[in-house]
Amino acid sequence: MFLQNMSKNIIENEELQQLWVLLEKSCSQTSESYEKQRIDYLEYKRIRGLLDPKSKAKEYFTATVFAKLQDNDPNKKISILNFFNYVMRKVWLRQTRIALSLYDITGQGFLKETDLENYIQELIPTLSQLDSLDKAFHPFYICIAVRKFFFFLDPHKHNKIKIVDILGSGFLDDLLELRDEDLNKTREEANWFSATNTLRLYSSYLRLDEDHNGMLSKTELMKYGNLTNLFIERVFDVCITYDREIDFKTFVDIVLALENRKEVQSIYFLFSILDIKSQRFIDSFTI
Repeated sequence: MFLQNMSKNIIENEELQQLWVLLEKSCSQTSESYEKQRIDYLEYKRIRGLLDPKSKAKEYFTATVFAKLQDNDPNKKISILNFFNYVMRKVWLRQTRIALSLYDITGQGFLKETDLENYIQELIPTLSQLDSLDKAFHPFYICIAVRKFFFFLDPHKHNKIKIVDILGSGFLDDLLELRDEDLNKTREEANWFSATNTLRLYSSYLRLDEDHNGMLSKTELMKYGNLTNLFIERVFDVCITYDREIDFKTFVDIVLALENRKEVQSIYFLFSILDIKSQRFIDSFTI
């Protein structure tokens, strides 16, 4: 019932086209580019009145939305392009909320790790930037992608994350950016969810795994970066290990923590490593 109600409220493409035509016509007397074309509140209300009586776009024509998009304009106007992009963003969020909710087995508004893995697995064929990634790497890709969501959105390890947190994190924007066939190389390489990053992490892990058993021992992990013996010892004390070795998933978490040290979640992760007495604070002895 919840998904049905959400689906009914999603704006159709025809409605979006009608909205843009009306916004464009409202500025037809000016020669400015779309980026500079602006409307005042009276015009804003007039456009709402011109929409089809049943148009779902009407719900976005509120005083609150207008005020939010005004951006301190001296003439109290808003950009038609910013408004249209705002509506498009809201539509995308609803569509994505529905798509993610299909994987919410319990219907509680959360996704477990396996749920998100299934979502990303089915998403891969739609990401053109991953076409060159061999299918043999897909399990590693899924692991790398899912770990970013859980590392940042589930730092306390409840083993589930809220769908609304996924939508608000911005991570899906980065992931879905890979649908762009013309994505420039610089942006692609900087994207955590890219094929380039998957190969980077997999290659690093493979180089460290000298005995080729698919796991990393303390000795093998010591060769990653400039980690101290004590830090390595604590990693193996705090993180889940298998016969005192860590798997690829834990390795990805370590990389996320070290490459994002200023983030709260990374600080929390690293603090748990440094808290050698498990007392939830670090004393002078520990330092």
